[in-house]
Amino acid sequence: MSWLVTGGAGYIGAHVVRALAEAGMTPVVIDDLSSGHASFVPGDVALVDGSILDRELVEHTLRTHGVEGVIHVAGFKYAGVSVQRPLHTYEQNVEGTRVILEAMEAAGVSNIVFSSSAAVFGTPDVDLVVEDTAKRPASPYGESKLIGEWLLRDQGVATEASDRPLRHTSLRYFNVVGSSDPTVYDSSPHNLFPLVFSALLEGRTPRIFGDDYDTPDGTNVRDYVHVGDIAHAHVVAAKRLSLGEPIEPAYNLGSGDGLSVKQIMDAMARVTGIEFVPEMHQRRPGDPDRIVASGELAARDLEWTMRHTVDEMVASGWTAHRNAG
Repeated sequence: MSWLVTGGAGYIGAHVVRALAEAGMTPVVIDDLSSGHASFVPGDVALVDGSILDRELVEHTLRTHGVEGVIHVAGFKYAGVSVQRPLHTYEQNVEGTRVILEAMEAAGVSNIVFSSSAAVFGTPDVDLVVEDTAKRPASPYGESKLIGEWLLRDQGVATEASDRPLRHTSLRYFNVVGSSDPTVYDSSPHNLFPLVFSALLEGRTPRIFGDDYDTPDGTNVRDYVHVGDIAHAHVVAAKRLSLGEPIEPAYNLGSGDGLSVKQIMDAMARVTGIEFVPEMHQRRPGDPDRIVASGELAARDLEWTMRHTVDEMVASGWTAHRNAG
């Protein structure tokens, strides 16, 4: 039996694929390669080049490969851009999830791990976000991820009396960084790590947007979590679903304390050996002072822990980024 990874040619999905293979769980990938890279998929892993919006293709893939569960990573992941492209965001993230659930039901597949986001919380009014913290998404992206969680919940209720009730969990996380494979890198044009790496390689000075936040050093604080740790949690969740073990509807994959942008910049200079003083710019509208989540529940059930220091996260990402050429 195998597990289908949607978006498995992307940065996070490709790490999930490798973690599945290492755990002896056969991965299969479906990806339209709109932001993923075929080269990220190992040569011995089946890659279906197509869209999750293609209902017949998804069902055919599930049946052909004897899939027992789906790890749904595919989606339009740019929160800022989603404000300008709400219809596209909802099509990819909401309709895409609905199509996958419909194809799963038709093919008799009843396990799904959903890659959600800490964006479902918006700007929380607590220092440490937990699973039941109020959901107030501040972008179409965050809204679409919350709706995705609702879709899983509702399909679970609708099928609970059937012979194949949907078993599901949603994993929420924020800034995914680093690399566990020097050939797989974050190619996003919007994420902090690749933006800083590109600036340093091109001789430009990295930027910080705002140093007047209500934080110890004035720059905003976020969870930064290593992609390898994220991938491992997805695989453990998939195992629990396969084995019929108890699982929560959602988990926060958080660091518990967070890192500031200045701390990240200091680590960048230390690890790369390139000394720089970041350019200071005005804060961006809507950027909260601090968003940090507790990972206690995931630590209990999903072997979640922060296995990498900030320097290790930077070093692994820097190596992969330079290898990308």
